[in-house]
Amino acid sequence: MQNPYQLEFPKLGQSNIGYISVTEHTKHVPFEVQRIFWTYYTPESIVRGRHAHHRTEQVLVAVAGRIIVTTELADGTIQTFRLEDPHVGVYIPPHAWHTMQYSHSAVQLVLASSPYDEADYIRSYDDFKQIWQHR
Repeated sequence: MQNPYQLEFPKLGQSNIGYISVTEHTKHVPFEVQRIFWTYYTPESIVRGRHAHHRTEQVLVAVAGRIIVTTELADGTIQTFRLEDPHVGVYIPPHAWHTMQYSHSAVQLVLASSPYDEADYIRSYDDFKQIWQHR
């Protein structure tokens, strides 16, 4: 099983003209992207996520604002990632429980390895601990 980790996309440009970051196919993302979505206008008091996946891999990017991403593996390993630079992301493997807390102005871009499938979600923390401890 792979652990969550921070990754960087190319940051092309200059401060006087601006920047562009890009990825192509599986060049910077460790999977083929099958789904893209974004979240925004999330109140700062709300913690989103609170789930893991059976199969889906994701890369989260704060394209605006700040996002605090916390991951937990079934063995109890906890990592916290502070995303606030649009060329930096965090890889979330299928077995990682994850939560996100946003600044009000945050816009989160998510690249996912599979289309939406409710059956892929583990929404109960207790189920997450049971499922992944036995693998």
